[in-house]
Amino acid sequence: MNATGSDPSLAGRIDELEMRLAFLDDTLAALNEVVAAHDRDMPQLAAELQRLRGDLQGLRSEMAHDPHEEPPPPHY
Repeated sequence: MNATGSDPSLAGRIDELEMRLAFLDDTLAALNEVVAAHDRDMPQLAAELQRLRGDLQGLRSEMAHDPHEEPPPPHY
């Protein structure tokens, strides 16, 4: 122990823990910003996905036509 009554290795461990805590706080803040950005983008992406599904369904129905509705080839 030193003159103040504290162990130097204990002070070093506390400093290391404080640095780790600061790093974790920064990481948590960055992750929170990413989650918030995704939360803001999600409704727009869901609407775009719904629109694309509708477009795909329309294309499928256009391509799935009845061959009996086609006019006969010109050689008939």
